[in-house]
Amino acid sequence: MICRRRLLLVAALTAAAVAAPSRVAFARQAATTQTPVAATRLPARLTDREFWRLSTDFSEPGGFFRFENFLSNEGSFQSVVPQLQRTVRPGTVYLGVGPEQNFTYIAELRPSIAFIFDIRRGNLQEHLLYKALFELSADRAEFVSRLFSKPRPAQLDSTVTVDSIFNAFWFVPTDSALHQRNLAAVRNHLVKQHGLALSPEDLTGIDYVYNIFYYAGPRIDYSYPNSSNGWTPTYADLMVANDGAGVQRSFLSTETRYQFVKDLQARNLIVPIVGDFGGPKAIRAVGAYVKEHGGTVSAIYASNVEQYLFQSGDAWRRYYESVATLPLDSTSTFIRSVGSLGSRSGSGFPRLPSVLSSVQGIVAAYRDGRITSYYDVIQLSR
Repeated sequence: MICRRRLLLVAALTAAAVAAPSRVAFARQAATTQTPVAATRLPARLTDREFWRLSTDFSEPGGFFRFENFLSNEGSFQSVVPQLQRTVRPGTVYLGVGPEQNFTYIAELRPSIAFIFDIRRGNLQEHLLYKALFELSADRAEFVSRLFSKPRPAQLDSTVTVDSIFNAFWFVPTDSALHQRNLAAVRNHLVKQHGLALSPEDLTGIDYVYNIFYYAGPRIDYSYPNSSNGWTPTYADLMVANDGAGVQRSFLSTETRYQFVKDLQARNLIVPIVGDFGGPKAIRAVGAYVKEHGGTVSAIYASNVEQYLFQSGDAWRRYYESVATLPLDSTSTFIRSVGSLGSRSGSGFPRLPSVLSSVQGIVAAYRDGRITSYYDVIQLSR
């Protein structure tokens, strides 16, 4: 009923997100320039100490953003995945920003290691919560149970559809005792099992994020706790969405996708970092590490952060200067949402359409003086 209405809204949204011919042309052109994956020295696993050292050493002081961003508001971000899969090589390095949408891109692009940036330390705390929940949860249904503190319905196994999972959980009441047990398990896993030197502020931040998911449930959206008037997709909507061609690609859509992300988490290869894209350190530090280990950055998910960088003096220049230091090749691809230049879809959700561009092409345009505004960046995207 309520859940089914939201699923119908998502179906309408994603059906409108079919790739434009220009995007397909970009993907085909990039695919013809792909080179075999070179041997790298990227780690197959990070020790707990290495994981925390990279997260800590590469981070910058936390900053402010006007929204807390507990989850994505990009209802059609899966639409570019088919083109990305024809362009981005697996086994390389993924850079991203924000919360859970990164897991969907990671599950589809299959990098060797991923670094997730955000100016807010709260995003790092949310990713540490996710890390623990992935590692503690044997399958998707257990993950959803832990995330929202709802007892697992008996009929769910690893073969069910993601629609079935969220329909089954939708009307299950949250359980305060389960929530407290899960929170204790998360803290124990991060502090005692992994030995992460979390500050009292980090532990409080993890508690805060977990309480948000407990109180909001699968209905949580980008605007929570404020009313969104139905303009942004819920967590359930994002998980059951498809790429516009009918293929559900969220990290919870299949057990295979979920297990890929879970495995990377268990090997400490999804590293959260506090970093401003226009800052002096975080991107450059990751780039130096990847270069030292013979890796290549093949995907940069920037959401619509560039829009805000162009509103902050020379921050956009510092960003592209940092990107230029990354180890790139002809397949390296920016993934971005168009932000306020987008339009609302017929479903009532903001389209925030996703677009792609060559990272090397953007850097060259910046060097040539052909980028002076966010509009220029979008014009160079397909």
